[in-house]
Amino acid sequence: MSELTTTILVIEDDSQIRRVVKGYLEQAGYRVLAAPDGATGLALAQHEKPALIVLDLMLPGVDGWEITQRLRASSDPAVATVHIIMLTARVEESDRVQGLTLGADDYVVKPFSPRELTARVQAALRRIQRLSVTAASLVLAQGGLRLDPTYRTATLDGADVPLTGVEFDLLYALMRQPGRPFSRDELLTVVQETSDAADAAYERTIDVHIKNLRHKLGGSGRHSRFIETVHGVGYRFTP
Repeated sequence: MSELTTTILVIEDDSQIRRVVKGYLEQAGYRVLAAPDGATGLALAQHEKPALIVLDLMLPGVDGWEITQRLRASSDPAVATVHIIMLTARVEESDRVQGLTLGADDYVVKPFSPRELTARVQAALRRIQRLSVTAASLVLAQGGLRLDPTYRTATLDGADVPLTGVEFDLLYALMRQPGRPFSRDELLTVVQETSDAADAAYERTIDVHIKNLRHKLGGSGRHSRFIETVHGVGYRFTP
């Protein structure tokens, strides 16, 4: 995935924030599209199929919640699985959890550093590229569940399972080493490339993604069909 040909969509109604974020990402070498409202952003996302979306939560008309829901419900896999980094001025944990539950991959709280946001974008795209390149031939299959890292698709008993980018990466990491317990800190490195920023809020992010995964795989609770909670440690894959 070349930065020079990678398209990023920024959906933000604040013109100053939109201009700054667009400038930083363009300076990093990306092709950047910008939308001032939700309806325009949703149309661009569906037409342009960007690799990543930086999405403000509080938008006029169609807000970030609805955009995320509609993208994840798309019949187009490129749209449904796009990596979403949500921008929010709402610092309550419940708001962050709601965004992740709806399908956001990551969140950044306003006010934020444009450099940090750019680094988050770069890390996310590097991780997607690295997984698709280094593990291109490693299709995993266990207990009716099949993950293909080349096409980033998941099927369960032959039926497609719509996973977000982070959900796919977490499940792939767990599934590559069945039975091995992974701490939340280790799983944070899967989705962020570093655990330096790990705190209670970020660990809660992992818990929400795991909860979403369990739901999509047809299970819930500490001992679901594929993902088991390891008390005092984290999670492991159990086919």
